[in-house]
Amino acid sequence: MKTLLSLLFSAVVTFAADAEALRKLGAKVTETAGMITQVNVKCDGFTEADFRTLGSFTTIKDLTISGKTITDDTLTLLTGLTELERLSSDGVQLTDAGFRHFAAFQKLKSISFFHPAFRSKEFTGSGLVHLKALPKLERLTFAGSTAGDAAMESIGQITPLKEFRTWHTAQTQAGNAPLAKLSLTSLRIGQRLPEWGKEAPASFDETTMSLIAQIKTLEALELTEARLSAKIIPHLQALPNLSKLKIETVDISQSDVEAIRVALPNCKVDFKPMTDAEKESLLVKKLRL
Repeated sequence: MKTLLSLLFSAVVTFAADAEALRKLGAKVTETAGMITQVNVKCDGFTEADFRTLGSFTTIKDLTISGKTITDDTLTLLTGLTELERLSSDGVQLTDAGFRHFAAFQKLKSISFFHPAFRSKEFTGSGLVHLKALPKLERLTFAGSTAGDAAMESIGQITPLKEFRTWHTAQTQAGNAPLAKLSLTSLRIGQRLPEWGKEAPASFDETTMSLIAQIKTLEALELTEARLSAKIIPHLQALPNLSKLKIETVDISQSDVEAIRVALPNCKVDFKPMTDAEKESLLVKKLRL
């Protein structure tokens, strides 16, 4: 009995010391059954040794990281995190080649990339094709990126995907086409983010809906950052499993939304109208629609 209590006490002390090592790096730590399973940390000031410390906690299942210090080289120091199921990142500086290191995370089910390698010429988005090596990857967010159509072409090859969210990228209208290759059950689609001084036709408008209508597996759809009307009704009706529709930051009349509700009696339609000031600030000035 004494030995058992000693072992338990030792395990508690060891966990406390381990958790403290991460907290010293500024991490928020969550533990489950005595194991560190969730970590949220900003890596801006990380050294190679700090990445090695983070990478040594092989029980992490949920990791949220941010910072420009996350590169091809430092990502290799995290490849021991083979229990990872969810990864959310902001500002990583990976090249296309660097994405091959994701093959180490075979249990990943969900990945979010916010502002990946923004304005970097070393990242076109083609490297996202490496994610197709992840057999359990069902959820992907790709947002705030200067990568465009090459990224979408790669994403269209990740066949396990069930949920996809994208907005504020450099994709064109034609770049949306690979989405029709996927058996998505949930889709959020938003607008490209134009660079000042350059022509940038909308990447999402009413014509995009004919493509979305081809994804017959859709159950949930979120439409954002566009100018729409009741003309999209036939495309929505072409989705036999659609049960949830969210329309937000979209310039569309209340009467058109009501027409959509009538046309889709088995679909819950959530709508948040925009004020004139919001339309001017977001749709006109920021997105140049």
